[in-house]
Amino acid sequence: MDRPSTDPPRATASGSPVTELGEFLRSRRDRLAPGDVGVSSYGRRRVPGLRREELALLAGVSITYLTRLEQGQSQNASAEVIDALARALQLDPDERAHLFALAHPAPAARPYRSQSEHARPGAERLLHAMGDVPAVLLGRFNDILAWNRTGHLVLAGHLDPEAPSHLDRRPNQIRLLFLDERMRDLYVDWEDEAALAVASLRFVAARFAEDRRVVELVGDLSMNSPEFARLWAGHDVRLCTSGTKRLHHPELGELTLGYELLHLPEGNGQRILTHTAEPGSASSAALRRFAAT
Repeated sequence: MDRPSTDPPRATASGSPVTELGEFLRSRRDRLAPGDVGVSSYGRRRVPGLRREELALLAGVSITYLTRLEQGQSQNASAEVIDALARALQLDPDERAHLFALAHPAPAARPYRSQSEHARPGAERLLHAMGDVPAVLLGRFNDILAWNRTGHLVLAGHLDPEAPSHLDRRPNQIRLLFLDERMRDLYVDWEDEAALAVASLRFVAARFAEDRRVVELVGDLSMNSPEFARLWAGHDVRLCTSGTKRLHHPELGELTLGYELLHLPEGNGQRILTHTAEPGSASSAALRRFAAT
Protein backbone atom coordinates (compact mmCIF):
# COMPACT_ATOMS: atom_id res chain seq x y z
CA MET A 1 0.00 0.00 0.00
CA ASP A 2 1.27 3.46 -0.85
CA ARG A 3 2.68 5.69 1.82
CA PRO A 4 0.14 8.32 2.92
CA SER A 5 1.15 11.89 2.22
CA THR A 6 0.53 15.04 4.19
CA ASP A 7 0.17 16.85 0.87
CA PRO A 8 -2.36 16.29 -1.93
CA PRO A 9 -1.03 14.48 -5.03
CA ARG A 10 0.50 16.83 -7.58
CA ALA A 11 1.98 16.62 -11.06
CA THR A 12 4.19 18.75 -13.24
CA ALA A 13 2.89 20.37 -16.40
CA SER A 14 4.05 17.28 -18.29
CA GLY A 15 2.02 15.04 -16.05
CA SER A 16 5.00 13.57 -14.17
CA PRO A 17 4.42 12.91 -10.48
CA VAL A 18 5.86 15.27 -7.86
CA THR A 19 6.74 13.75 -4.50
CA GLU A 20 7.10 15.51 -1.17
CA LEU A 21 10.86 15.14 -1.63
CA GLY A 22 10.52 16.81 -5.02
CA GLU A 23 8.42 19.63 -3.57
CA PHE A 24 10.99 20.22 -0.83
CA LEU A 25 13.91 20.30 -3.26
CA ARG A 26 11.98 22.67 -5.52
CA SER A 27 11.16 25.00 -2.63
CA ARG A 28 14.83 25.13 -1.60
CA ARG A 29 15.90 25.75 -5.21
CA ASP A 30 13.42 28.61 -5.52
CA ARG A 31 14.92 30.54 -2.64
CA LEU A 32 18.44 30.59 -4.10
CA ALA A 33 19.55 33.01 -6.78
CA PRO A 34 22.24 31.71 -9.16
CA GLY A 35 24.66 34.30 -7.83
CA ASP A 36 24.21 32.95 -4.30
CA VAL A 37 25.96 29.72 -5.28
CA GLY A 38 28.41 31.04 -7.87
CA VAL A 39 26.39 30.09 -10.94
CA SER A 40 26.43 32.44 -13.93
CA SER A 41 22.93 33.29 -15.10
CA TYR A 42 22.24 33.36 -18.82
CA GLY A 43 19.04 34.21 -20.61
CA ARG A 44 15.65 35.09 -19.29
CA ARG A 45 14.28 33.05 -16.39
CA ARG A 46 10.61 32.18 -16.25
CA VAL A 47 10.78 31.29 -12.55
CA PRO A 48 13.06 32.46 -9.70
CA GLY A 49 15.75 30.38 -8.14
CA LEU A 50 18.04 27.65 -9.40
CA ARG A 51 17.10 25.50 -12.34
CA ARG A 52 17.10 21.75 -11.87
CA GLU A 53 20.09 21.34 -14.17
CA GLU A 54 22.03 23.93 -12.14
CA LEU A 55 21.40 22.03 -8.92
CA ALA A 56 22.43 18.79 -10.59
CA LEU A 57 25.69 20.40 -11.73
CA LEU A 58 26.43 21.82 -8.28
CA ALA A 59 25.71 18.47 -6.58
CA GLY A 60 27.64 16.43 -9.12
CA VAL A 61 24.73 14.27 -10.28
CA SER A 62 23.04 13.88 -13.64
CA ILE A 63 19.88 15.81 -14.45
CA THR A 64 18.21 12.48 -15.25
CA TYR A 65 19.05 11.08 -11.83
CA LEU A 66 17.88 14.22 -10.03
CA THR A 67 14.60 14.14 -11.95
CA ARG A 68 14.03 10.50 -11.03
CA LEU A 69 14.85 11.27 -7.40
CA GLU A 70 12.33 14.12 -7.26
CA GLN A 71 9.65 11.94 -8.84
CA GLY A 72 10.16 9.08 -6.37
CA GLN A 73 11.59 6.71 -8.98
CA SER A 74 14.89 6.31 -7.17
CA GLN A 75 14.63 4.90 -3.65
CA ASN A 76 18.32 4.16 -3.08
CA ALA A 77 19.99 7.55 -3.08
CA SER A 78 23.26 7.30 -1.22
CA ALA A 79 24.04 9.41 1.80
CA GLU A 80 26.81 11.03 -0.26
CA VAL A 81 24.32 12.17 -2.91
CA ILE A 82 21.87 13.56 -0.36
CA ASP A 83 24.71 15.30 1.46
CA ALA A 84 25.89 16.83 -1.83
CA LEU A 85 22.38 18.14 -2.52
CA ALA A 86 22.19 19.57 1.00
CA ARG A 87 25.50 21.40 0.52
CA ALA A 88 24.51 22.72 -2.90
CA LEU A 89 21.21 24.02 -1.52
CA GLN A 90 22.94 25.51 1.54
CA LEU A 91 20.58 23.71 3.92
CA ASP A 92 20.80 24.34 7.63
CA PRO A 93 21.04 21.34 10.03
CA ASP A 94 17.25 21.01 10.46
CA GLU A 95 16.62 21.17 6.72
CA ARG A 96 19.40 18.65 6.10
CA ALA A 97 17.89 16.21 8.61
CA HIS A 98 14.50 16.68 6.96
CA LEU A 99 15.96 16.01 3.51
CA PHE A 100 17.49 12.75 4.75
CA ALA A 101 14.16 11.73 6.30
CA LEU A 102 12.35 12.33 3.00
CA ALA A 103 15.02 10.62 0.89
CA HIS A 104 15.36 7.60 3.18
CA PRO A 105 11.87 6.91 4.54
CA ALA A 106 11.14 3.83 6.59
CA PRO A 107 9.96 0.83 4.52
CA ALA A 108 6.41 1.44 3.33
CA ALA A 109 3.90 0.06 5.77
CA ARG A 110 0.14 -0.03 6.07
CA PRO A 111 -1.13 3.42 7.07
CA TYR A 112 -2.26 3.45 10.68
CA ARG A 113 -3.91 5.73 13.14
CA SER A 114 -1.82 6.01 16.26
CA GLN A 115 -3.33 5.02 19.56
CA SER A 116 -4.57 7.86 21.72
CA GLU A 117 -1.71 9.46 23.59
CA HIS A 118 -1.81 9.85 27.35
CA ALA A 119 0.23 11.78 29.86
CA ARG A 120 2.55 9.51 31.77
CA PRO A 121 1.87 9.96 35.51
CA GLY A 122 5.49 10.81 36.21
CA ALA A 123 5.59 13.45 33.51
CA GLU A 124 2.35 14.99 34.78
CA ARG A 125 3.69 15.10 38.34
CA LEU A 126 6.77 16.89 37.00
CA LEU A 127 4.56 19.54 35.41
CA HIS A 128 2.75 20.24 38.67
CA ALA A 129 6.01 20.30 40.62
CA MET A 130 7.21 23.23 38.51
CA GLY A 131 4.99 25.65 40.43
CA ASP A 132 5.12 29.11 38.84
CA VAL A 133 6.76 27.81 35.65
CA PRO A 134 4.09 27.57 32.92
CA ALA A 135 4.48 24.06 31.53
CA VAL A 136 2.60 21.91 29.00
CA LEU A 137 3.01 18.29 27.93
CA LEU A 138 2.62 18.02 24.15
CA GLY A 139 1.96 14.92 22.07
CA ARG A 140 3.81 14.16 18.86
CA PHE A 141 1.42 16.29 16.78
CA ASN A 142 0.99 19.00 19.42
CA ASP A 143 -2.07 17.67 21.22
CA ILE A 144 -2.04 19.11 24.74
CA LEU A 145 -1.86 16.01 26.95
CA ALA A 146 -1.50 17.87 30.26
CA TRP A 147 -0.60 21.24 31.73
CA ASN A 148 0.08 22.63 35.16
CA ARG A 149 -2.12 25.32 36.64
CA THR A 150 0.17 28.18 35.61
CA GLY A 151 0.58 26.78 32.11
CA HIS A 152 -3.17 26.63 31.66
CA LEU A 153 -3.80 30.12 33.02
CA VAL A 154 -1.02 31.80 31.06
CA LEU A 155 -1.43 30.01 27.73
CA ALA A 156 -5.11 29.07 27.45
CA GLY A 157 -7.02 30.28 30.48
CA HIS A 158 -10.24 30.53 28.46
CA LEU A 159 -10.33 26.73 28.04
CA ASP A 160 -11.60 24.13 30.50
CA PRO A 161 -8.61 23.17 32.69
CA GLU A 162 -9.71 19.52 32.48
CA ALA A 163 -9.88 19.50 28.65
CA PRO A 164 -6.53 17.67 28.10
CA SER A 165 -7.89 14.70 30.08
CA HIS A 166 -10.83 14.18 27.70
CA LEU A 167 -10.06 12.78 24.25
CA ASP A 168 -13.15 14.33 22.68
CA ARG A 169 -12.23 17.82 23.97
CA ARG A 170 -8.46 17.66 24.05
CA PRO A 171 -7.00 20.88 22.56
CA ASN A 172 -4.33 20.87 19.91
CA GLN A 173 -1.76 23.65 20.15
CA ILE A 174 -1.44 24.26 16.41
CA ARG A 175 -5.18 24.12 15.82
CA LEU A 176 -5.68 26.69 18.59
CA LEU A 177 -2.98 28.90 17.13
CA PHE A 178 -4.71 29.12 13.74
CA LEU A 179 -8.39 28.75 14.58
CA ASP A 180 -8.86 30.32 18.04
CA GLU A 181 -9.06 34.13 17.98
CA ARG A 182 -8.02 34.42 21.63
CA MET A 183 -4.80 32.57 20.87
CA ARG A 184 -4.11 34.91 17.97
CA ASP A 185 -4.51 37.85 20.34
CA LEU A 186 -2.24 36.22 22.93
CA TYR A 187 0.90 36.19 20.77
CA VAL A 188 2.40 39.59 19.98
CA ASP A 189 4.39 38.06 17.11
CA TRP A 190 1.63 35.78 15.87
CA GLU A 191 2.97 35.52 12.31
CA ASP A 192 6.38 34.35 13.56
CA GLU A 193 4.77 31.93 16.00
CA ALA A 194 2.55 30.49 13.27
CA ALA A 195 5.45 30.04 10.84
CA LEU A 196 7.54 28.31 13.50
CA ALA A 197 4.67 25.97 14.45
CA VAL A 198 4.14 24.89 10.84
CA ALA A 199 7.86 24.41 10.23
CA SER A 200 8.05 22.24 13.34
CA LEU A 201 5.05 20.16 12.25
CA ARG A 202 6.72 19.61 8.86
CA PHE A 203 9.79 18.24 10.62
CA VAL A 204 7.75 15.86 12.79
CA ALA A 205 5.44 14.79 9.95
CA ALA A 206 8.34 13.30 7.99
CA ARG A 207 9.25 11.16 11.00
CA PHE A 208 5.70 9.85 11.53
CA ALA A 209 4.60 9.80 7.89
CA GLU A 210 2.60 6.56 8.24
CA ASP A 211 0.34 8.01 10.93
CA ARG A 212 -3.09 9.04 9.62
CA ARG A 213 -3.38 11.51 12.49
CA VAL A 214 -0.94 13.96 10.92
CA VAL A 215 -2.63 13.62 7.51
CA GLU A 216 -6.00 14.44 9.09
CA LEU A 217 -4.58 17.38 11.06
CA VAL A 218 -2.86 18.93 8.06
CA GLY A 219 -5.93 18.39 5.88
CA ASP A 220 -8.28 19.97 8.41
CA LEU A 221 -6.06 23.00 8.98
CA SER A 222 -5.45 23.47 5.26
CA MET A 223 -9.20 23.52 4.63
CA ASN A 224 -9.99 25.92 7.48
CA SER A 225 -7.01 28.27 7.56
CA PRO A 226 -5.61 29.97 4.45
CA GLU A 227 -2.62 31.09 6.52
CA PHE A 228 -1.80 27.50 7.45
CA ALA A 229 -2.20 26.32 3.84
CA ARG A 230 0.16 29.06 2.63
CA LEU A 231 2.80 28.28 5.23
CA TRP A 232 2.53 24.52 4.69
CA ALA A 233 3.07 25.00 0.96
CA GLY A 234 6.34 26.81 1.73
CA HIS A 235 7.98 23.55 2.96
CA ASP A 236 10.00 25.31 5.67
CA VAL A 237 11.22 22.97 8.42
CA ARG A 238 12.55 23.67 11.89
CA LEU A 239 13.23 21.56 14.97
CA CYS A 240 12.16 23.97 17.69
CA THR A 241 14.00 23.54 21.00
CA SER A 242 14.28 26.99 22.55
CA GLY A 243 13.58 30.64 21.99
CA THR A 244 11.57 33.63 23.18
CA LYS A 245 7.83 34.31 23.07
CA ARG A 246 6.16 37.68 23.60
CA LEU A 247 2.64 37.47 24.98
CA HIS A 248 -0.12 39.99 25.47
CA HIS A 249 -2.00 38.34 28.32
CA PRO A 250 -5.54 39.56 29.05
CA GLU A 251 -4.78 39.80 32.79
CA LEU A 252 -0.99 40.07 33.07
CA GLY A 253 -0.34 42.41 30.16
CA GLU A 254 2.92 42.16 28.24
CA LEU A 255 5.10 39.14 29.03
CA THR A 256 8.46 38.14 27.59
CA LEU A 257 9.16 34.46 28.25
CA GLY A 258 11.93 32.14 27.23
CA TYR A 259 10.83 28.64 26.26
CA GLU A 260 12.56 25.26 26.28
CA LEU A 261 11.29 22.01 24.77
CA LEU A 262 12.33 18.94 26.74
CA HIS A 263 11.91 15.73 24.75
CA LEU A 264 10.97 12.67 26.78
CA PRO A 265 13.46 9.78 26.60
CA GLU A 266 10.98 7.28 25.11
CA GLY A 267 11.42 8.90 21.69
CA ASN A 268 7.68 8.86 20.98
CA GLY A 269 7.50 12.53 20.06
CA GLN A 270 6.14 13.73 23.41
CA ARG A 271 7.86 16.72 24.98
CA ILE A 272 7.44 19.19 27.81
CA LEU A 273 7.20 22.87 26.87
CA THR A 274 8.35 25.17 29.66
CA HIS A 275 8.30 28.97 29.91
CA THR A 276 10.50 31.07 32.18
CA ALA A 277 11.07 34.78 32.68
CA GLU A 278 14.32 36.63 33.26
CA PRO A 279 14.95 36.84 37.02
CA GLY A 280 14.04 40.25 38.40
CA SER A 281 12.03 41.19 35.32
CA ALA A 282 8.46 42.48 35.31
CA SER A 283 7.43 39.25 33.59
CA SER A 284 8.95 37.18 36.39
CA ALA A 285 7.12 39.19 39.04
CA ALA A 286 3.86 38.88 37.14
CA LEU A 287 4.21 35.09 36.91
CA ARG A 288 4.90 34.78 40.65
CA ARG A 289 1.86 36.89 41.49
CA PHE A 290 -0.30 34.93 39.10
CA ALA A 291 0.86 31.57 40.45
CA ALA A 292 0.08 32.67 44.00
CA THR A 293 -3.55 33.59 43.28
